Amino acid sequence: MSTERVRIALQKTGRLAEDSLGLLKNCGLHIDRSRDQLFCRIKELPIDLLLIRDDDIPGFICNGICDLGIVGENVFAEAKASGDREFAATVLERLGFSLCRLALAVPENGNINTVSDLANATIATSYPNLLRDFLKAQNIEAKTLVMTGSVEVAPRLKIADAICDIVASGATLAANNLRELAVVLRSEALLIRPAQQFSGEKEEIVRRLLSRMRGALMAEDSKYIMLNAPRSAVNEITRLLPGCDSPTIMDLNKEDMVAIHAVCKEAVFWETMEKLQSAGASAILVMPIEKMTA
Repeated sequence: MSTERVRIALQKTGRLAEDSLGLLKNCGLHIDRSRDQLFCRIKELPIDLLLIRDDDIPGFICNGICDLGIVGENVFAEAKASGDREFAATVLERLGFSLCRLALAVPENGNINTVSDLANATIATSYPNLLRDFLKAQNIEAKTLVMTGSVEVAPRLKIADAICDIVASGATLAANNLRELAVVLRSEALLIRPAQQFSGEKEEIVRRLLSRMRGALMAEDSKYIMLNAPRSAVNEITRLLPGCDSPTIMDLNKEDMVAIHAVCKEAVFWETMEKLQSAGASAILVMPIEKMTA
């Protein structure tokens, strides 16, 4: 029986927290937690969860408090850009969810229309290190006003000319009469770990978890498709199947007709099904995939 346990740091609230816990659930892991519980134990694998503030996660990994962390790329990149010599966390896997972007935004009816117009402006942000590096790359001198929340209100309060903040749908910008000027960083959820190796036992736990995660993410994006088609249309239909490497083709009890079964690793849209029908496919069935291995 394993005596080692892997500790994973997760954001305690918010969309990334929900998406991270959803991924673990899709990996067949059950988490019992109360609303205010910050430490949880998983039964199926020797794994513990520590639920903390998102900007604490990189430091917990670097300092060996946790073995793995799921964190937004924006938070990871900001911590790395701080220049801390002891920053020793690396990206183990890009997880592809909780997509957003760190963007510069300005008032809709203001006089800042290009990035170069930010020269000598005051920019409010919670990401001073990433903003500093972006402005340096653009050869722009500007003043940074560091805020820990509600950055979008800074132009309305006349304490900043622009903001640099996280944007998902853009609804918050619109509500504050702001428009996006430039993207500083595109972000997604990352699985991170310390740079140093674990013990062999702990590395095996991480390997098993990573395998489940990859399978769960593949299953989420994939669909199982079944259809009938004339044998003469097999090549064209195979070409139309999104993200399919090699479908299974079986003879039907009808002359010159076959059944095609395939795992499509990309979305199957109604437009795709219409194109398949036009190519000769019939009885098209698209089903979700619950589990698969990478």
